[in-house]
Amino acid sequence: MKAAEIRNYTDEELRKLLEEKKKQLMDLRFQHAMGQLRNTAQISELRRDIARIKTILRERELGVRR
Repeated sequence: MKAAEIRNYTDEELRKLLEEKKKQLMDLRFQHAMGQLRNTAQISELRRDIARIKTILRERELGVRR
């Protein structure tokens, strides 16, 4: 997910998306621990998406505009 795409969401949508991504990450970590995950790169992609969402939410809190 690109930062430009994420910026199109409202704050409430971003919070819901953040919770969804966190659940997906937990599921992927569980699959990885069980040896069922084929594409381990998905974990780092999800972590980056979560970081992007958190960054944009924080920018909005501080009133930073891009």
